[in-house]
Amino acid sequence: MVQKYESPVRIYKYPFELVMAAYERRFPKCPQMPIVLDCEVMEDEVMDNGAKRETKRRCKLAVDAPYLFKKIIGIDVAFFIQKNFLDMKARTLNIEATNETFSSRIEIFEKCRYYAHPENPDWTCFDQTATLDIKNFFGFEHSMEKMGMKQYSQTTQKGKEIIEFFINELKKEGITHVDRWNEEPVTDTTNETNVNEKPPLTRDNSILDADYIAKYLGQLSPLQESKLVQFRKKIEESSSRNVPDFQTLLRFLRARDFSIDKAASMLQESMQWREEHRIDDILSEYKTPIVIEKYFPGGWHHHDKDGRPLYILRLGNMDVKGLLKSVGEDELLKLTLHICEQGLKLMKEATKLFEKPVWNWCLLVDLDGLSMRHLWRPGVKALLRIIETVEQNYPETMGRLLIVRAPRVFPVLWTIVSTFIHENTRSKFLFFGGPDCLHTEDSLEHYIPTEKIPSFLGGSCNPSIPTVMEPVPPKLYTRCFLSACNCSLIHEGGLIPKHLYKSESIEGSNGVPHNHDHHGLYKSVDLKPGQVFELMVKNTDPKSVLTWDFDVLKNDLLFALYRTDKETELNYNDSFSSIFDSADFMEDVNYSKLEDKVKCKPKEGVQGSHEMATAGTYVLQWMCPPSCEGPAQLMYFYEILSSANYKGSMTSLQSRFSSNSLQSR
Repeated sequence: MVQKYESPVRIYKYPFELVMAAYERRFPKCPQMPIVLDCEVMEDEVMDNGAKRETKRRCKLAVDAPYLFKKIIGIDVAFFIQKNFLDMKARTLNIEATNETFSSRIEIFEKCRYYAHPENPDWTCFDQTATLDIKNFFGFEHSMEKMGMKQYSQTTQKGKEIIEFFINELKKEGITHVDRWNEEPVTDTTNETNVNEKPPLTRDNSILDADYIAKYLGQLSPLQESKLVQFRKKIEESSSRNVPDFQTLLRFLRARDFSIDKAASMLQESMQWREEHRIDDILSEYKTPIVIEKYFPGGWHHHDKDGRPLYILRLGNMDVKGLLKSVGEDELLKLTLHICEQGLKLMKEATKLFEKPVWNWCLLVDLDGLSMRHLWRPGVKALLRIIETVEQNYPETMGRLLIVRAPRVFPVLWTIVSTFIHENTRSKFLFFGGPDCLHTEDSLEHYIPTEKIPSFLGGSCNPSIPTVMEPVPPKLYTRCFLSACNCSLIHEGGLIPKHLYKSESIEGSNGVPHNHDHHGLYKSVDLKPGQVFELMVKNTDPKSVLTWDFDVLKNDLLFALYRTDKETELNYNDSFSSIFDSADFMEDVNYSKLEDKVKCKPKEGVQGSHEMATAGTYVLQWMCPPSCEGPAQLMYFYEILSSANYKGSMTSLQSRFSSNSLQSR
């Protein structure tokens, strides 16, 4: 199988001629490369009055392998043929090396190049590629691939150090300048090199320097560096759009385990998506809706201990239903994309501020107040759409996700959404189930500077906006990150008044409810005083979870939950009288009450769940009290979460899950 490796471009901040003088010092042996035992010059020809030179060497290399392996293959050394093509006028040196030993079984071809920097003639560039084709090697093909990679890693890592070493040796001898070929005589008698110190290469340059990697990308293996260079070339060749910066390329590569083809497919789809939705303009064009300014409980807040920009979302205080009914699903998605683009910008600022690579951000999600109302099906549907969009277009931007104050109902929500989150992202989740996030063995102080922990989590920093105030200008949402602690940026959230909904009421002008299905999920029913509506759910899946969500639109309603083993063919009771009034049903004999009757008032939304521990028929019951002066109106929805999906990936939280989890908005 042919393996290909390609190094990033290395930059020497010295002229080509001085680098060549240092390069010649490498032969015949080099103390920094003990694997090279000797190099014998076989041919050496100088042409064009010294402007060109071709040199052929036979290099003897020690086989860097375990003793037993060397005994099996019968050799301790290997020979390579190296050909150099030097052009002093063009300021280039091309090097080709092939294996002489075992050439009938394996083919190794390495190509290196030194050349003058295209933008700074006083600098020199170096790049290197290699291919390894193992045809047949005594059954040790995999071992040879590993040895080849090790050899390549050694040469790429040591190459720059060796040149730097010999340049310093030349300096000790007083040689700091070598005239260019065919140059006019130099009038300056000093031999100090006047290097033009241009600013370091930016991310938009086509040359990937080792210094740039360390400063902006972090530690990469030689193979990862090679794949990053190949990935950029592939995108350049296959796309007419502007090629993203190296940080973006690296994120997509990481998301696809450094598979160039898979990463290219993912990136090209994302680039097309960005173009179609004008994502590059979202930071300048996005206008935050008033409802989001006043009620969305999230904002940027300083950084974590690793320098990542920190975003805080008080999900437990979020009125999911109110947001969707007032601004809609598309607007919430647009808000999320705006936050993601802010995150990309803040990561670049953090990289400059902390002088180290910061290529992802940290999300802290406060779940205090989370209830079954957050499992409102259209809300979950919108959340899954947002997760899918972010996963596809902002891979590897989430460095850490801190889940704090997770309540007992959280396992249900986690069960629903976790399967849609990539495994790499799920591994970055850290959970804090208790109310105290600080005074524990693994507290938030391990991840966030103590003075930056919000007051609502027990810290001293106050990032909350009072619930009654003028809207905060959108540009202030990022101010806190790099400024002194003036964190009045994160709204506390709260219920959104229904008069802000796009449709202020679901009732028509004559008071009769419209037949709105709300994404085909909700159904409506009218009940006269004394009437009962019962919904029967047959369960054949023990340990599954029954969830419900309903709105009382007019007059009071009583709600209760029952279970029976008695067979019934009805899916719902349309007689508006309770089946339990029949003589066939006897409480504590063939049916039992699981939730006592709860009085629900008009304009109230109620959500709840029950773990159906056993098989049987579960009955959701709503009753309009006989004392009501008029009919009651109900809009309801229910769903069953299967036992296969509802499982204890969050065991410590699930053990505290309560069946009496009826919550009111």
